[in-house]
Amino acid sequence: MSEPGQGAHPPLRAYLWVWLALFILSVFSYWVDYAGLEGYLKWFLITAFMLLKAGLIMAVFMHLAWERPSIVVAVLLPPGALLFLAALMALESHYTLLSRLRFFFS
Repeated sequence: MSEPGQGAHPPLRAYLWVWLALFILSVFSYWVDYAGLEGYLKWFLITAFMLLKAGLIMAVFMHLAWERPSIVVAVLLPPGALLFLAALMALESHYTLLSRLRFFFS
């Protein structure tokens, strides 16, 4: 147990379970490549395993699961906003490319 003036820390057992989960997710990630999967399925699985591992690391090793919600929002909101804006830029770039191809080759 933690004392009143200190932040909460998970027990050692939680760290061991997270290490095991990270190892298993890494094995699955390597298996995707070893199995010869191709295309969108391969990249979806690799990205999903990567995001799961990153979430576990942030929640347990960075102690975000035991922090105040304001700190969690301060850590997660800026990267989320950047990903959203990057997705908007990608959509806009595809629109621009397609409109230029239609204009120059029609």
